[in-house]
Amino acid sequence: MKRFFKIFGSILIGIIFIGTLVFLYKKSRPQKVSFETVSPSVTNLIKKTVATGSIVPRKLIEIKPQVSGIIDKIYIEPGKMVHSGDLIAKVRIIPNMVALNEAESRVNKAKINLEDAKTVYDRQKKVYEQGVIALADFERYKVAYDNANEELESAESNLQLVREGVNQKMGTATNTLIRSTIDGMILEVPVEVGNSVIETNTFNAGTTITKVADMGEMIFKGNVDESEVGKLKEGMKLILTIGAIENEKFDAELEYISPEGVSENQAIQFEIKAKVKLRKNFFIRSGYSANGDIVLDRRDSVLAVPESVLEFQNDTPYVEVEKQPQQFEKKFIKTGLSDGINVEIISGLTKKDKVKVIK
Repeated sequence: MKRFFKIFGSILIGIIFIGTLVFLYKKSRPQKVSFETVSPSVTNLIKKTVATGSIVPRKLIEIKPQVSGIIDKIYIEPGKMVHSGDLIAKVRIIPNMVALNEAESRVNKAKINLEDAKTVYDRQKKVYEQGVIALADFERYKVAYDNANEELESAESNLQLVREGVNQKMGTATNTLIRSTIDGMILEVPVEVGNSVIETNTFNAGTTITKVADMGEMIFKGNVDESEVGKLKEGMKLILTIGAIENEKFDAELEYISPEGVSENQAIQFEIKAKVKLRKNFFIRSGYSANGDIVLDRRDSVLAVPESVLEFQNDTPYVEVEKQPQQFEKKFIKTGLSDGINVEIISGLTKKDKVKVIK
C-alpha cells in the first residue's frame, strides 16, 4: 500500500513539473499582436471656438420718472405687451417745502397787487367816464389791471404745479404720468405702489420704474479668450446652445468684437455680440445662458480619418495602411482642416484603405 502512494505521488509531481515547463515555454514565446483598422470616411469638419454668455434683447429700455415723488398707481405687470405712449405708472408729487413756500408767497403778492390795481382801475374808470382824463391815460390803468390778473393766474397755476405736478392748463401733458417710450414687453417692475422714486437728472440716474424690451430681436452677448479673439471677424457664423432649451441649436451671426479686453479670473476676455436667428415655435427669454460655437472654418463632405491615427516623420504626416492581413505599409499623406477629433485627407488615401489604429 505504501508503495502505491509513493508511485502515485511521484507521478503527480511529474505532471506538475511538466505542466510548469509547458506554461513557462508558452509564456516566453512572443505573442502575436493584432491591430485594429479604420477606413477613411466622408464627413463634415467644423473648426470652432467656444464663447460663453447669455441671450438678451437688442433694445432694452429702463423707464424712469421725470419727477420725484411716490408711486401712486402701476398699470402694467411683467410679461405684458405695451406700445409707445402706453401708460406705465402714476407718480404723486411730494412738494419741495422751499419751492412750495415761494409759490404760496407769490400767490399772496399777486392777490395784493391785483386788489391795488383793481382799486386804481375802478377809480380811474369813473374819472374817465366823467371826461376828466383822456382815453390814452385810462388805458394805462386798464393794462396794469389786466397784467395783475394774469400774474395771479400764473402764480396759482405755479402753486398747483408745485403741489401736484400738474395744473389745469397742462391737461394730459404731465410728468406725473409715466409712459412707455418703445413697443415691447414688460420684463421687470422693481417698484410697488407707495415706493419713493427719484427723477432722472444730471446728478442722479433716477429710479427704474420698469424695463421694456423688444423680444422680437435678440442678441447673444458673450466673452472669448484673448488667445482666440484674433481668429474672429464680423460675419462669422455661430451655433448657439441654450441651457434652458434642450436638444436644440440656434444660428447666429457675429456682429461685434470689442476692441478692448477686460480681466476676468486672471485672464483677458473680449466681449462679442451676435444676432440670433429666432424661430417661431420657440420663445427665448431674456437672460438665458448660452454657449456659442464660433465657426472659424469648415469643410463639407470631405474624406477624413481620426487624428489619433496620424504619425509624423520630420513634421510630415503619415499613416500605416494594411496591404495584407495585419501587414502594414507606411504611407505619407497630405492633411487639411482638423476639428480636434478628425482631420481632412487631401491626398494619399482612399475610402477603401484600412489604416492602423495606434493604441
